[in-house]
Amino acid sequence: MKQRVLYTFVLAALLLAACGGGGGGGGGTVRIGWAGSPDTLNPGMAILVEAYTIFELVYDSMYELNMDGSFTLSLAESAEVSDDGTVWTFKIRDGITWHDGQPLTAEDVAYSYNLYKDTPEYPYMNGYYTPYFDTVEFNENNEVILTLTEAIPNIESQLVFLYVLPKHVWENENKIEYENFEMIGSGPFKMAEYVQNEFVRLESNKEHFSTPPKVDGVVFQTFANQDALVQAIRTGQVDMITEMPNTAAAALDEDPNIELVVGAPLAPGVTDIIFNQIDPENCPVDEGGLCTGHPALRDRDVRLAMSHATDKQQLIDVVLLGLGEPGLTLIPDGLGVWYNDSLVDYEFDVAKANQILDDAGYADTNGDGVREMPDGSQPLTFRLNWPSDSINAPRMAELLGQMWGQIGIALEPQAADPDALTAQCCPTFDFDIIIWGWASDPDPSALLYVYTTDSIPYGSSETGYSNPVYDDLYNQQQVELDFETRRDMVWEMQRIVFEDVVYIIPFYDANVQAFRTDRFTGWITDEAKVELSDVTSLVLLEPVE
Repeated sequence: MKQRVLYTFVLAALLLAACGGGGGGGGGTVRIGWAGSPDTLNPGMAILVEAYTIFELVYDSMYELNMDGSFTLSLAESAEVSDDGTVWTFKIRDGITWHDGQPLTAEDVAYSYNLYKDTPEYPYMNGYYTPYFDTVEFNENNEVILTLTEAIPNIESQLVFLYVLPKHVWENENKIEYENFEMIGSGPFKMAEYVQNEFVRLESNKEHFSTPPKVDGVVFQTFANQDALVQAIRTGQVDMITEMPNTAAAALDEDPNIELVVGAPLAPGVTDIIFNQIDPENCPVDEGGLCTGHPALRDRDVRLAMSHATDKQQLIDVVLLGLGEPGLTLIPDGLGVWYNDSLVDYEFDVAKANQILDDAGYADTNGDGVREMPDGSQPLTFRLNWPSDSINAPRMAELLGQMWGQIGIALEPQAADPDALTAQCCPTFDFDIIIWGWASDPDPSALLYVYTTDSIPYGSSETGYSNPVYDDLYNQQQVELDFETRRDMVWEMQRIVFEDVVYIIPFYDANVQAFRTDRFTGWITDEAKVELSDVTSLVLLEPVE
């Protein structure tokens, strides 16, 4: 408790020092409010989107993702590929330095890529981004030579989030347990101070080779209370908020010193209802799997009935105040051509849902309003969890309880700390249903991977779903170079998981953010996508004169 008070005092002092606008004789410190916090500063072990927000600011990578969805080279000044598409040679820019002053070279890049490739415990960096890496080498010309086992269609999206780490720091650490509090990077911002669930303070790297920030630094402050988060931007305690209850949007829009920004997220967002459906035979016991899910959720009929009993439009109207679209699979509409818009959603029909459960043998045998398993062994009472930093999940849980109650399904709702919920989820599978979400990569493979059998033991699979036909298609599309053929495969994979009712996707939500107009100028608001905390905006900010 004393530590918490101390950290609060330190943060207050930091914010006070930044007062006076961006002015104060320098570029000023931008203060951003959000509801979450990074789960770890180790890029290999990170799960939560807040961690990746910080990685984007502190580290560089081979490519940079632009607000329009295109890629540009970042650390490399050139890239060449062999005729067969399997050997990529990247010339790393000379003269780049780490935040501790050491030179960043091709050796660091090769070390980082080999680290990710050789560490299966890294859930995303290894499982999704590096499976086609054969060898990664460097030479005296400051070049990285990446040899693939097969040519792939999406080298840019495979490298854009593989953050380059300093070999001289990481080679002496335990790559799994290293907490990386010093976080030596090369990006536009430098780690200054971090207290989980309290704040992250970054200082500007004025010597950055490409995009040196104009401001002095950025502070991300965590607000556990939604009302406090909204109040913070009203009073000027923060300059921007990354999220808010949509119920607060209209009122903020009327404030003359606040501008509201609504649009498609830079990383298209998916809110999902996760069913623990893992087959006991696939339980990853060696990785800590407990697999305590309710057996009824392994039955497609139960999941299908719950889909028919879910009124997505009501969820969108009540929870998002209309700022979202009904969802189908984990591949969001924001991914454009990769989104299978030919799928027809399950209609909201409570009578049909009840009939499906009746036909499958789930009856309310004791008349208490809750159905039992066909063998009478246990009622259809499911644990429903969500991360405690979620703004929308509590209201969603309440509405889902009402909707599913109409078909004889009861819920035991409970919020959980995000770190605790991650441990509970994957690969432990110690839950029944979770409300959570994803931020998508620009390429569909990342979220398609979440459905694969291979991802179960490494914590990327959150449902335990396993389908050999789907797995085979996933592997095929990973190396399919013909765009139309690959798109057809991606659409077919969405059809399979939609018909198997692996998830219920209630909606793809819009990004709703707000910033104060009297503090800093330069926020990117004229692009098709919205993300004010992205590095592309933060390096452009200047104090309002």
